[in-house]
Amino acid sequence: MAENKEKLVERRGCNHYGWSLSYKRRIHTVRCCSRQRLTAVLALATLISAFGSSFQYGYNVAVVNSPSTFMQQFYNATYLERYGRPMEENFQTLLWSLSVSMYPLGGFFGSLMVAPLVNKLGRKGTLLFNNIFSIVPAVMMGVSEIAKSYEIIIVARFIVGICAGLSSNVVPMYLGELSPKNLRGAIGIVPQLFITIGILSAQVLGIRHILGNSTGWTLMLGLTGIPAVIELLLLPFFPESPRYTLIQKGDEKTAKKALQRLRGWDDVDGEISEMHLEDQSEKAEGRLSVLSLLSQRSLRWQLISIIIMNMGQQLSGVNAIYYYADSIYASAGVKENDIQYVTVGTGAVNVFMTIAAVFIVEASGRRLLLLCGFGICCGACVLLTVALTFQESVTWMPYVSITCVIIYVIGHAIGPSPIPYVVTTEMFRQSARPAAFMVAGSVHWLSNFTVGLVFPFLERGLGSYSFIIFSFICLATLLYIWLVVPETKSKTFLEISQMFAKRNKVEIKLGDGDQPLKESKESLEDAVRVTAF
Repeated sequence: MAENKEKLVERRGCNHYGWSLSYKRRIHTVRCCSRQRLTAVLALATLISAFGSSFQYGYNVAVVNSPSTFMQQFYNATYLERYGRPMEENFQTLLWSLSVSMYPLGGFFGSLMVAPLVNKLGRKGTLLFNNIFSIVPAVMMGVSEIAKSYEIIIVARFIVGICAGLSSNVVPMYLGELSPKNLRGAIGIVPQLFITIGILSAQVLGIRHILGNSTGWTLMLGLTGIPAVIELLLLPFFPESPRYTLIQKGDEKTAKKALQRLRGWDDVDGEISEMHLEDQSEKAEGRLSVLSLLSQRSLRWQLISIIIMNMGQQLSGVNAIYYYADSIYASAGVKENDIQYVTVGTGAVNVFMTIAAVFIVEASGRRLLLLCGFGICCGACVLLTVALTFQESVTWMPYVSITCVIIYVIGHAIGPSPIPYVVTTEMFRQSARPAAFMVAGSVHWLSNFTVGLVFPFLERGLGSYSFIIFSFICLATLLYIWLVVPETKSKTFLEISQMFAKRNKVEIKLGDGDQPLKESKESLEDAVRVTAF
């Protein structure tokens, strides 16, 4: 009877007694559970959290672009009604700059809140709490015209920025911890997919005869609250991160039930064992605070890597490309009224290529997509510089400029946009992950804010040659990834830590009485090759 039970367990690819075995056998047990399917619970949790949170990030990036003329007219009319004189041009420019830049500034402050909130409330709890920072500003922006206050819009943009700063970090963390390792890359790109869908939705709604007009812009700004309400109603029915529940809360029973719902079968002992193993190794090193993360030798290269990738993502010129796009389309002969439709087409290309990344990331790996993406962006920036320089003298050159914009969008969508979030989740274990996302998110939003602040002056001083700077940033990021960042596809979090251990010149220990991870006779590569029947 015992023999039959053991055979049945081994055929399923997991051993119920994995935690009591030697370390070598435990690694074997965890690897056997490597190929897992996408269940309805996991798919719905992914879609609801990404739509309720990530969608809003993208939507609020683009929502003020189309109605900007009508919003500034409202600012001027309100000022005239209050003070009896027209608003000065410089003051109007300042107010509009604040309306735009308060969003990334709020995003930076939201990133600073990530670590304390996810440790206190959990990943799902933080997402639910975060809806406050969406619903309140949605109402504020919706009633701003009735209240005759442009100050409400500026404050609301800061608050909704906090929402974006939290969601851009917490959603990838939550989904990365829910996902089995063979689906982690694909599911990790879904938040970025919904960001691009949010941008596209704002572009479509911003078409003049839909909501991008003098009567519809307040409704357009207020619609950001709808995804938050949907998430607030539906997400409570889905499980909290099992890793948070087991490793940080110590509740193995609840974690096991959550895993069983997410995986669609009862036998999750292999993953539970792997979480125990990660917890044990972290106890040997001690729990990390945000400040200690910056000085932790065992995480040095992981930290440098996520900083470089997040800076590269934002400083690679993606916002500048969108800034230049309208003038490029106009110079190519696109009618002023039709530019909005071409912009929507560019947004659709962005969505389509991000969908493609979801399906190819597990086959191609993260590293290849990053290298290809930054390489394409680098080449597109160089060609765009040449095209813009000769645009006036060569009749067909504007069409080359349009092609460069589309190629750049494709390159950024397959690698630099989605992959840094995935890799940030994978490079850090449970205790360090919140602090790592806080650092990565802060760098992301500060870089975003810097580009928005500096690029207009850069463009005024250098013109089209400003894209050469972006090409060098793309090239530098590409070289760093080529030399330092390893492939993390289909690896456990503990395996990835071991991959960096050699570069960091440290040894990952499992705890008192256990041998270092790197001394195991069965290599991690051999373990990955074990196939479950």
